[in-house]
Amino acid sequence: MMKSILKYLLVFATTATFGQTHELTKLWETDTLLKTPESALPYFKGGYLFVSNIDGKPAEKDGKGSIGKVAFDGKIIATDWVAGLNAPKGMGIYKNKLYVADLSEVVVIDTKQAKIIKRIPVEGATFLNDIAVDKKGVVYASDTRKFTVHKIENGVASLYLDKLRAPNGLYCDKDTLYVLDKGFLLKVDSKKQITTVAEGMDPSTDGLEKVVDGEFLFTSWAGICYYVKADGSKQVLFDNREKKINSADIGFDPKKRIVYVPTFYGDKIVAYQLK
Repeated sequence: MMKSILKYLLVFATTATFGQTHELTKLWETDTLLKTPESALPYFKGGYLFVSNIDGKPAEKDGKGSIGKVAFDGKIIATDWVAGLNAPKGMGIYKNKLYVADLSEVVVIDTKQAKIIKRIPVEGATFLNDIAVDKKGVVYASDTRKFTVHKIENGVASLYLDKLRAPNGLYCDKDTLYVLDKGFLLKVDSKKQITTVAEGMDPSTDGLEKVVDGEFLFTSWAGICYYVKADGSKQVLFDNREKKINSADIGFDPKKRIVYVPTFYGDKIVAYQLK
């Protein structure tokens, strides 16, 4: 009886300290017809995912990259919906414009016309990796190899943050920018004051999504998915490093709590239910 009581108290204390635990349940995966998919972005207005296909080397300007479309049930609608990119990675959307990080420029696609309408050069950039767009339509783009984050307003890019470790995943939440930076989750306020939310993750930190206020999902490209709270406590939801299954720039449906994970060299998107 005493052992049962002690066991109950231990479980209660663990739950009280670390809070609710979460898990991911696999829902579906696409066919392997995608071409090195790096990012998945839900487009709720259209009822599908945008997927960036590198289709080549991640840092090579070869003109082979494209944006595809995948239905929310996992059916591939189009592998090459819009072609003519190089090594497209992170994406963000504002109104009817899709912004895509493409090495040294941000490509702007009109979603209604399904065509590239603008290419915004980012001075000094060589490996633009993720995109985040705030409520006013200001675009942020990370450059992992230059250790910088750039800001685009009115079609013009400027340096926003520098001297970071290797920034990748970005997320705009009101007046705050969150940055995944080589194993660290950083919070950047409107005055560019930086605080660390969480640390100690695999250094290949990649995609970042908000679940609810103060709680985030993010991946490491090596094959890990984390759940983290505002106090920095974190939980590993999956670890596919031994299976050599990558997890790149995730997409998230906050209402249905579905996570969309690009597998990069696995050439498919895998959807999970977050519980």
